[in-house]
Amino acid sequence: MTHPGATPSDKHKVVVIGSGFGGLNAAQKLKRADVDIKLIAKTTHHLFQPLLYQVATGIISEGEIAPPTRVILRKQDNCQVLLGEVTNIDLASKTVDSILLGHTYRTPYDTLIVAAGAGQSYFGNDQFAEWAPGMKTIDDALELRGRILGAFEQAERSSDPVRREKLLTFVVVGAGPTGVEMAGQIAELADHTLRGAFRHIDSTRARVILLDAAPAVLPPMGEKLGKKAQDRLEKLGVEIQLNAMVTDVDRNGITVKRPDGTIDRIECATKVWSAGVSASPLGKIIADQSDAEIDRAGRVKVLPDLSIPGHPDVFVVGDMAFVDGVPGMAQGAIQGAKYVANVIKSELKGADPAAREPFSYFDKGSMATVSRFSAVAKIGKIEFAGFFAWLAWLFLHLVYLVGFRTKIATMLSWITTFLGRGRGQLTITEQQAYARTTIEQLQATVEDEKAAS
Repeated sequence: MTHPGATPSDKHKVVVIGSGFGGLNAAQKLKRADVDIKLIAKTTHHLFQPLLYQVATGIISEGEIAPPTRVILRKQDNCQVLLGEVTNIDLASKTVDSILLGHTYRTPYDTLIVAAGAGQSYFGNDQFAEWAPGMKTIDDALELRGRILGAFEQAERSSDPVRREKLLTFVVVGAGPTGVEMAGQIAELADHTLRGAFRHIDSTRARVILLDAAPAVLPPMGEKLGKKAQDRLEKLGVEIQLNAMVTDVDRNGITVKRPDGTIDRIECATKVWSAGVSASPLGKIIADQSDAEIDRAGRVKVLPDLSIPGHPDVFVVGDMAFVDGVPGMAQGAIQGAKYVANVIKSELKGADPAAREPFSYFDKGSMATVSRFSAVAKIGKIEFAGFFAWLAWLFLHLVYLVGFRTKIATMLSWITTFLGRGRGQLTITEQQAYARTTIEQLQATVEDEKAAS
C-alpha cells in the first residue's frame, strides 16, 4: 500500500528515516531545496535524548524534551511527516517499507537518508531488559521514574528490614555520561528532594551503586575528569564499583563477577542499564544488499561521504554510522545530516557525485553533569570541572533544545529544582512502572493461545 503522499512527482524524492538529531536536521537543512521530503519515524516526537535522565528523576516533563515532529516542521511545505516503523529497505527498487497499525506502506525514493539511531545493548542478554530498563526512549524514562519513586513508596509500607534495604538499593550499570548523570540524580533525589517526606523510612539512607566492567569512570573523557566525577559522586554517597561485570539480572537483584573471578550478589529492586548501545537493525538490512559492512554494534561502515558502497544515493548518519573519529553523540548526527543535505543540494544544481568532498567532523567537546552545580567538560585540549562546567552544560543543552517555549519551560524547571528542593515531575502510575512486564505477559498469553489453537 502506498501512502497518500506517495503520488508521482517531478521533484527529487528524499526519504529520511528517523526523527532524531540526524533526521530532523537533514529535513530542516533541505527546507529551501526543490525536493519532496518524506520523513518516516516510529514516534511522533523529536527526542532530546541527553536529558532523558532528568525525566526519569522528576526534574522535567517528557514534553519539554520531546516536541511533536510535525509541529516543528509544519511550516516546511516540502516535507511530509509519516508515522510508521520502517521494516525494510529495498536498494534495488529504491523503496522503503514501513508499518503502522498492521498496514504496510511503500515509499519510493531518489535519495535515502537513514538516521534511525540506536537502542540499548545488553550484549546478548536481552532478557535483562525486563528488570533493568535502558535510557533510550520516553517509555524507558517514565518506567524508571515509576520504579524509582515506587521503590520508596513500597519501602515506606514494609515492616521487613531486609526487604526495605533491597527496595532502597539502586544500581546503575554503566559509568559513561548517562550512568554518571543518573546515579548522581538518584542520590540527590533521595538525599535532597525526598528528605523528611516519609515517616517510616529515611530516604537519605538509600544506597546508590554505580558499577562498570571498565576500570574507570567516564573513560572517553580521560583519567583526570573521570577521577573528578568519581570523587564528586562518592561525596554524594554513591558507591563506585569498577571492574565489575554483570553476569545476571533478575527481579530481586544483580549478579556481578569481580576481577579475581569471585561472584557477588547485590540485592536491589531498581536497576538502570546504561552500559552499551546497539544500532538499528536497518543497518544489517542495508549491509545484506550491498558491499557495506557493519561493526559489532551494528553500525554501518560508510564511505568518506557518508554513503554506502555502490549506492551514492543512500546515506547513513548519526548513531547508525561508523565513522573514524566521530563519537556517537548529538553533534556527530547533526553535522553529518547537514553535510548530506548540502551534498544533495549541490548535486541538484549539477555537481558531480564523484567529486564530493569527504565529511569532516568538528569536535565541539563533551560534557557530563554529576550533580547540581557540578559537571565535567572537555573541549579540545581544555578540561575543566565544577560550577563553571555545570553552567556551560546548562547553556549548551538549552541552545540545542528545539523551540522557544521548550527552552523556557526547561529553564524554569531547572531553576525550581537546582535552587530549591522541589521537583515538578514526581507523579507516577503503576502502568508506567510495570507496563513492560504486563505487555510481555500479554504477548506470552497470546502466543500460548495461538499455539493451543
